[in-house]
Amino acid sequence: MIDALPPLRYVIRTHDLRAKKSFGQNFLLDLNLTSRIARAAGDLTGADILEVGPGPGGLTRGLLAEGARKVLAVEKDPRCLPALAEIAAAYPGRLQVIEGDALAIDPLAHLRAPIKVVANLPYNVGTELLIRWMTPQSWPPFWESLTLMFQREVAERIVAQPGAKAYGRLALMVQWRAEARIVLTLPPEAFTPPPKVSSAVVHITRLARPRFPAEARTLERVVAAGFNQRRKMLRASLRGLHPQIEALLEAADIRPTARAEEVGLEAWCTLARELDRAR
Repeated sequence: MIDALPPLRYVIRTHDLRAKKSFGQNFLLDLNLTSRIARAAGDLTGADILEVGPGPGGLTRGLLAEGARKVLAVEKDPRCLPALAEIAAAYPGRLQVIEGDALAIDPLAHLRAPIKVVANLPYNVGTELLIRWMTPQSWPPFWESLTLMFQREVAERIVAQPGAKAYGRLALMVQWRAEARIVLTLPPEAFTPPPKVSSAVVHITRLARPRFPAEARTLERVVAAGFNQRRKMLRASLRGLHPQIEALLEAADIRPTARAEEVGLEAWCTLARELDRAR
């Protein structure tokens, strides 16, 4: 046991916390696994943690036991609040629980730097939250690192390299501004109820500045255009961006006949700069 609180299966039974598909819930009940996820986030002492979708609080307990200065747990399901209140009582002054939608809450109103985000994200909002955290109005963002659980397929898209089937917008958006690696994979049977797919934990560490210069909005637009029609040659899929797109591709040292998955991050950034210069 990591603390004096009861096992999670007992907590779920006591509070009648059957996982709901509408909340994207799959509970991870093995406290050894939740502790491993907490440790994957690095040294938590002296850091505030944002956790989204804590459910019955398995990961919350791991974060507190590993020494987090404070955990802000944002939970949309009111049924989970009594179980989280029991954890707050066992760790006085270190756990704040907010009932609500993580997409609508400003964590900076409740946390102070350094801040890490650690979460077993609900499957139905995981990618949307990641994109929001990766695309703030200014860089660097409020967080130092993100340690997040996704469906394994999504995790592989985040760390994919050019030429891989999973390589696309998500890989480029994350890797432009951060280091990303898969640190843990989990089979369906680790969860209650078991999802249909495996899961993986991705650890993302922000960079002080993007790897290559580019205007964020332009880069996002050109990458989106390229991968929305990923089987087409770039001279066709990017035609709507500029009438002289072939010349701009060549100026960026990209073959106009290349396809989106063949082009690396640096070349995409170069193309974004060429587009801005051509306007």
